[in-house]
Amino acid sequence: MNADTPIKQAFSPVNAIVFFFGLVMAIAGILNSHPTMFGMPKIGPFDPEIIRPIILGASVVIVLLTQPFGRLIQEKYPGLGKAGYMFDVILFAVTAYTLWRFHVDVGIIASGDLFDFELEHPIIAIAGAVCFVILCWRVWGTPLAVCGVVALIYLYTGEWWPWIFEAASTTNSVQSFINTAEDLWFNQGDGVLGGILEILIFTVFPFILLGSMLEKTGGGMSMIKIAVHLTKRFRGGPAHAAILASGLFGTMSGGAVTNVVATGVITIPMIKKRGFHPAFAGGVEATASSAGQIMPPIMGAAALVMADFTGIGYLTIIVAALVPALAYYASLFTSVVFESRRLGVEAVEEVDPELAVNRQDYINLILVLAPIALVIYTLILGFSPAGAGLMGMYILIPLSFLNPEVRQSPAIIITALARGGQTFGNLLMAIAVVGVIVAVLGSTGLPTDFAQVVSGGSGADLFITLVIAALAALMLSMGMPTLPAYLTIILIMGPAMQNLGLSILVAHLFVFYYGVASSITPPVAVAAYAAASISGAPPMQTAVYAMRVGLVKFIVPFIFAYYPVMLIVEESGVPFDAAGFVSIIARTMLVIYLISSTVISFDHRRLPLWETALRLILAALVLFIDPLVHWPAVAVALAYIVWHWKMFAPKAASAA
Repeated sequence: MNADTPIKQAFSPVNAIVFFFGLVMAIAGILNSHPTMFGMPKIGPFDPEIIRPIILGASVVIVLLTQPFGRLIQEKYPGLGKAGYMFDVILFAVTAYTLWRFHVDVGIIASGDLFDFELEHPIIAIAGAVCFVILCWRVWGTPLAVCGVVALIYLYTGEWWPWIFEAASTTNSVQSFINTAEDLWFNQGDGVLGGILEILIFTVFPFILLGSMLEKTGGGMSMIKIAVHLTKRFRGGPAHAAILASGLFGTMSGGAVTNVVATGVITIPMIKKRGFHPAFAGGVEATASSAGQIMPPIMGAAALVMADFTGIGYLTIIVAALVPALAYYASLFTSVVFESRRLGVEAVEEVDPELAVNRQDYINLILVLAPIALVIYTLILGFSPAGAGLMGMYILIPLSFLNPEVRQSPAIIITALARGGQTFGNLLMAIAVVGVIVAVLGSTGLPTDFAQVVSGGSGADLFITLVIAALAALMLSMGMPTLPAYLTIILIMGPAMQNLGLSILVAHLFVFYYGVASSITPPVAVAAYAAASISGAPPMQTAVYAMRVGLVKFIVPFIFAYYPVMLIVEESGVPFDAAGFVSIIARTMLVIYLISSTVISFDHRRLPLWETALRLILAALVLFIDPLVHWPAVAVALAYIVWHWKMFAPKAASAA
């Protein structure tokens, strides 16, 4: 931890500059979202034409200094390194100029003065959008950058595209071309510096800072050690610990890969040591880490974006997300139980001395639980999500001194804030490209046309529409960070799903689940690849294990789409149905048992093909909407499980 202190970083001028800009971003984000309380003067929010380009510009500086194209080109083509660094300078100059023009021109528009767009404005808008597509590619890879390129091409060539993709011409006159400048860049609603960027800066940024503080002040490691201690008597031991720790850590970190790296370096070697296959060890960690983003109360800041995007209260969203998340984690625990049985793994209570829990670990746990509890309490009191996040961070700062490492080096707190700013800067490269996509979709009306085609093509069949939405979500979000993936997908698929009667909340949670699931779905299973780099197993094999173990993640969204009572909250004024809730929870638990044993192909013995098929069929019938189908299926499933237990459990026990 001491290696991250500002003093160490100061030895490198580049790291010192990155640290400075990260810290400035963090301070600006805090002041912008600071709640009015205790008689303190109101500071933010700052004018959008000021705060948005400043934050985005600082993010560009951070990205170009930490991941310069010069270094990338130097590694591949040693003789062209100087040209690469020159490209970095040009890229910065262009983005700086376009952001400055946003500040100036949008400021004039906001003041109410007369303003006319000219030919230079669409050129500035295109230049800015292209720069952020390039930067997004540098930070996040190809998938989202390709979407940004396609969106820009579509904006200016839509009149020549076939079928529903045909759009109004933007090049048939100089004026229509000039008008694209406002859609793409010079407005406060859509576009690269539009409303989505505002949501991220005002609402999400405080929680990213809170997550960084929680990680750096010692609570994260203590949480892992306590998870290992609590699960040491289970046969799955460290695999169960990985699930527990990843769920708790993932709700704060908000990134599947970040979660894998933070917890997997400890848990994956332990899982392998217990006797599990390396690919299984990596798969469990990958799917548990990705699922941290669906776990309330923070959900990796996704609940905050969803609340602003839908107008639904933050508390409503985290309450709605709770039961599906618990059901999914129950399925992971169950899958590990069956894999432990299959391998004959027994509980081992001895723990690595380095992971032994001491008194300080329980004290450090306060650093995790107290801020989260305060966030929930302040939300109940009526604070905004941003204000609640900052309150959690404010209480964490004095509490962090309970950790002797922080007392010895208080600069850890400043470092955590700067690291949070750097993390946010990387995320904004993806959000900027999402802004491009939002602008194009809004100006062309493609989501509405797409919704009509999907509704017509599916024959108004909800199941087919959900399958299309799920497949589209998986394909569109592969390789993307979860937040931009979710935003991109819901803009395209949301109208079609709501046309068939799904509420806004159900539609958004459905899409979000599949955006999260993409991180373990081959071929671009980024969380699985990160876990494979730690476990030493083949990446694709790890991804297959992760998808098998996490199969319930693909089923749960269909369950709450057909049974919205699972989300607990009232929908469209319909009162909560307690009997219906108990019914679907009980049946979901039965389905988890059937599916989890099926993906492992083991219960009290290795399952033959006919039993595997029977369990899958029964699981589908148990979830069937018609009571005349699902209750007989429940009876048959329970009878079958009892038969299997009586026939093979005693033999398994004697063999052990």
